[in-house]
Amino acid sequence: MVIFKKINDIKHYIYLQNTSGTATGFVPTMGALHAGHLSLVGKAKADGMLAVCSIFLNPTQFNDKNDLNKYPVSIEEDIELLIKGGCDVLFMPSVNEIYPDGESGAKTYDFGYLDTILEGATRPGHFRGVGQVVARLLEIIQPHNLYIGQKDFQQCMVIKKLVEMTGMSKINVIICPTAREADGLAMSSRNRRLTEPQRTIAGVIYQCLVSIESKQNAADFEVVKKECGDLLAAKGFIPEYIALADARNLALLSNYQKDVPMVALIAAKIGEIRLIDNVLLGK
Repeated sequence: MVIFKKINDIKHYIYLQNTSGTATGFVPTMGALHAGHLSLVGKAKADGMLAVCSIFLNPTQFNDKNDLNKYPVSIEEDIELLIKGGCDVLFMPSVNEIYPDGESGAKTYDFGYLDTILEGATRPGHFRGVGQVVARLLEIIQPHNLYIGQKDFQQCMVIKKLVEMTGMSKINVIICPTAREADGLAMSSRNRRLTEPQRTIAGVIYQCLVSIESKQNAADFEVVKKECGDLLAAKGFIPEYIALADARNLALLSNYQKDVPMVALIAAKIGEIRLIDNVLLGK
């Protein structure tokens, strides 16, 4: 695996690889890698791509600076995992490299409705920061395929819209299934911060999502939503939202709709740790 820290160096390397006929598959991360990230790298490799991964802890997408300061950092372990996972190229730029005109000087994008609900409502400015960094990284890497995980479903929709807005629609945005632990907990870098008792009960979020899916033909969503909220609260969680939405545009739904592709989404805090997850509802 080749490691780059400078934009010009990685651009030149990728250009040489592309001219020799190898397409580029890109996996952007903030580090603290886990099996979910490696599955994205594995997908890029399986698709015959030059697998490029970035590790950049982006300061502009944290509306809470304490959250930024507490975000787990494990560079040496990350590099080891990527080597074992078959990653070809790792990009680890500095903040100055990504934002040469300063964080406030980076171009911003208006995601409209997507920035006003769920994650957008509870984390103001978050998607603006996501748009800033992803636009910069795509501009640098210029991948053929972009691999992202379904766990951040709303972010996936934001990134798809960003690709359209920036005129980079030739990039294939490939959304891969959420990687899960044995109890269903969505793999996340934040899971490292869970205490042992918290980790023991964290899988209840996925249980709630499965319940929302399984009861779609048997109950009103508001009833199931209350059941899930009560269960989460009983386990010590503070639910931020339990929502049902149109999977095509994230329009919020007040009840199940048979002819609409749906997604159920949950965000909840246990102690200081905020966890999110979602499932697409099958018919």
